[in-house]
Amino acid sequence: MIEESKKIWMDGKFVDWADANVHILTHTLHYGTGAFEGIRCYKTKNGPAVFRLKEHVDRLFDSCHILNMKSPYTHEKISKAIADTININKLKECYIRPLVYLGYGAMGLYPRDNPVRVAIAVWPWGAYLGEEGLKNGIRVKVSSFTRLHANITMTKSKTCGDYVNSTLAKSESIACNYDEALLLDTNGYVAEGTGQNIFILRNGVLHTPPLPSVLEGITRKSIMEMAKKEKIEVKETYFTRDELYIADEAFFTGTAAEVTPIREVDGRAIGGGRPGPITKKLQKLFFKIVKGEDPRYKTWLAYI
Repeated sequence: MIEESKKIWMDGKFVDWADANVHILTHTLHYGTGAFEGIRCYKTKNGPAVFRLKEHVDRLFDSCHILNMKSPYTHEKISKAIADTININKLKECYIRPLVYLGYGAMGLYPRDNPVRVAIAVWPWGAYLGEEGLKNGIRVKVSSFTRLHANITMTKSKTCGDYVNSTLAKSESIACNYDEALLLDTNGYVAEGTGQNIFILRNGVLHTPPLPSVLEGITRKSIMEMAKKEKIEVKETYFTRDELYIADEAFFTGTAAEVTPIREVDGRAIGGGRPGPITKKLQKLFFKIVKGEDPRYKTWLAYI
């Protein structure tokens, strides 16, 4: 369950958490045309710091542009509103959810002149896949659901309605007693998790699916940059589920998932069935970075 904070920013004003409501005929609620972001703020010795704030807000605006939705607020206003929302709720560490959506107005598939609304909520949220998962790895099931094809929807935006596919895949994996689902693309290659990018390690080389078949993850990009600085070779390449089965290591990345090791896929242990040394090295470095403990990456943090 969500741990409630006190205030939510809605269209330029703060409202009480319990009063952050919309009309039942809000267009996005019915048809899913909206864009959102998932961002994290971490506690550091210099105060709360948002991880890669600019990149996340840039992607929010990219999603709106792809969906042909014009935000009524500028990039700078949204960035400031995120900082203000963290401050007013007096949180030192939190998850951040900006949402741009079509409000009440015309009903039907064409929204006409429905207003574009914006909301920003923040709340305390720990490890998305559990502290145990972060430490010892998770069990993953290849889903019967396929990652959406590029000609079916706009696959480079974080579109609200697109995540129905992910909720179905996630629910299926949980029902089968797994922790998370893995989706293949329409050609049968490994794509991504329900809200995460995936990396595998084979013969000392990190592999991750290329952008045509996955969301352009900000944590994904960060891990690639980190790995290269650590002299770990990274390749963007397609790979199959059986290549995943025989990988030496595997892990998910994402704002919510952070860096979560994968210890098993479809009942098959990955490597030794526990987080491998490269995964642990990158995970440790990631948490040092987000906590402001590695000056090489200080530009990745926006202090509040």
